[in-house]
Amino acid sequence: MRAIVVAGGSTDPADADLLTDADLLVAADGGAAWLASLRRAPDRLVGDLDSVAPALVAELEATGVIVERHAPDKEASDLELALDAAVAAGASEVTILGALGGERIDHELANVLLLADPGWEARGVKLRIRRGATVIGAVRGPGQRVLSAAVGEGVTLLPVAGDAAGVTTSGLRYPLHDEPLALGRARGLSNVVSSAPASVRLIAGVLLIIEGVNLE
Repeated sequence: MRAIVVAGGSTDPADADLLTDADLLVAADGGAAWLASLRRAPDRLVGDLDSVAPALVAELEATGVIVERHAPDKEASDLELALDAAVAAGASEVTILGALGGERIDHELANVLLLADPGWEARGVKLRIRRGATVIGAVRGPGQRVLSAAVGEGVTLLPVAGDAAGVTTSGLRYPLHDEPLALGRARGLSNVVSSAPASVRLIAGVLLIIEGVNLE
């Protein structure tokens, strides 16, 4: 099942086109407001609901939307709870919208780092973040990821959870051949697809792969 989870960060106008193919649509708290602006209702609304108007919550409930309320004092973000709800409902492929931007950089960083959680892979879930042409995913070693970016588009590789070892790329302008990428260093920044499909392989560690990077 393919699900889209909408958080309360910034979105791109093109993101609305992605809603058409979703089998399940989940709003994480304030993400419901963006959906309402498109005259779309989620299948579920999840969170402590501190960022969504009470009138909208009541309207959604009246139309049959499942609302999962959580206490403000909780040990998971609204987005994390919404992802759990989507997976519990049967989603095996989840695209997150509205995870980037917004007023809270700590939320933005936490949202991106959710991709590095090994629990999603253990549960058989493919997770990615999208905003417009930008797509963020993660690959864990030993593993490989074939990229969707077209020739000329930017790609950045960022290690998280320590150094990444044995990184090998194909189809990128600046290739890596069984090399390390060190945590906190920028060597994997601003690469370019030279032939498609490009791919990234690593032996150990976790890489965030950011595709569709604007290099202008």
